[in-house]
Amino acid sequence: MPNKRILIPIPSYGFDPTEVAIPWKILIAGGFEIVFSTPQGNIAEADKIILTGKKLGLFKKLLQADKKAIQNYNELIKSKEFNRPIKYKEIAVKDFIGIYLPGGHDKRVREYLESTILQNTIADFFLANKKIGAICHGALLVARSKNAQTGKSVLYNRKTTALLKIQELSAYSLTKWWLKDYYLTYPEITIEDEIKTYLKSPRQFVHGPLPILKDSPQNLKRGFSLKDKNYLSARWPGDIYNFSFKFKKMLQDNL
Repeated sequence: MPNKRILIPIPSYGFDPTEVAIPWKILIAGGFEIVFSTPQGNIAEADKIILTGKKLGLFKKLLQADKKAIQNYNELIKSKEFNRPIKYKEIAVKDFIGIYLPGGHDKRVREYLESTILQNTIADFFLANKKIGAICHGALLVARSKNAQTGKSVLYNRKTTALLKIQELSAYSLTKWWLKDYYLTYPEITIEDEIKTYLKSPRQFVHGPLPILKDSPQNLKRGFSLKDKNYLSARWPGDIYNFSFKFKKMLQDNL
């Protein structure tokens, strides 16, 4: 039986429910085994604002996780693998064929984005030429991961996408009067702008088509994901189906 184990590290609190639950559902349907990992092996919690829509006001329909994502999330939190995460420090790259890095806006996701353990782990996944997927803020974690031989980001010579500056600032502008800077995980710099600092050229950051409508299993063309060798990236929950099915195919091609 070939190794079909996929690693999904997440923060203790604040992961985006859509960006975790939808890929989880698609990958397990494809016969893959998912292993979750949290900082201390604790059971994680999703971002309650995105999950419930509370405090999103008039923009609830646009910004909240949709019904299908919530349905999948409710299945996820009852699953054995979600309730038995391993610690970041317990991750062994050899045990997995791929790693997936989701995102999240809440400032408590910084423990995930700034984890040197995860950054070193991601660098090892690249070194071993395994499959790496990242969406939204997850791509920032990848960009912060350095090749020990060159001292440069593992994305230095790669193309990537991530949460777009226009998306991040628009969500902030729409909600700042009551959520303050909730949508700015790092108020001093956007995700897009920081990622560009790790690339050989800012042109390696690819924006894709204008992200207006969310994709679905019936309309994958609404979504956008970008493949560069063994690395696949996407921008926001509206790309999740396009991304998830492409990532599943990448993993299947590796078997």
